[in-house]
Amino acid sequence: MDKIDSITGTAVPIDASDVDTDQIIPAVWMKRVERTGFQDGLFAKWRRDPGFVLNQPERRGATILVAGPNFGCGSSREHAPWALRDYGFKAIIAPSFADIFRNNLPNIGLVPVTLDEASCRKVMAAVTADAATPVTVDLVARTVTCTAAGVVDVPFVIEENARYRLINGKDLIDLALDFDEQIRRHEERRPFWMPRTNGQVEPAFELSGVEQ
Repeated sequence: MDKIDSITGTAVPIDASDVDTDQIIPAVWMKRVERTGFQDGLFAKWRRDPGFVLNQPERRGATILVAGPNFGCGSSREHAPWALRDYGFKAIIAPSFADIFRNNLPNIGLVPVTLDEASCRKVMAAVTADAATPVTVDLVARTVTCTAAGVVDVPFVIEENARYRLINGKDLIDLALDFDEQIRRHEERRPFWMPRTNGQVEPAFELSGVEQ
């Protein structure tokens, strides 16, 4: 994953609460076996409406999504974060997220920004009024700035382990590999008949006279 210190870009407003993962990407897209190419399924049902915000030419290239409370509720499908990432979003700002959805976002390099509801409403109004309004998410300082909304260096909440991984460009596998040496030393102390992570197969041994 790419390292992320801060993100500055235009934003797409989704002014609705309890937007579930089926609305983010319909279940028909679950038939795909790939983990990329889901951008066309993002809000697919809503995009049938020519007036939907993602169909507005001035919204193209936006990297931040501003949403209502409890964003990403419903099923735990990872395809919803994949669709948001594949479309080009880098951060999602909302007053609250469904727990599993929030945890899935940093696993693929998306920043979940839990911002107080009053500030979210201000940012939502500003980016709705003007598609060119810039928004900055500073992951190092844990702040959101949208000058047009009167929101300047307002703190947001993010789980510290997720923040660490995003700033350092590490997914969960990378995080485990940080402890590779400790894992190796631990395995050296394990009985020879226990599983190994190095792919080696231990030779058969005898236990109570029975070859295993």
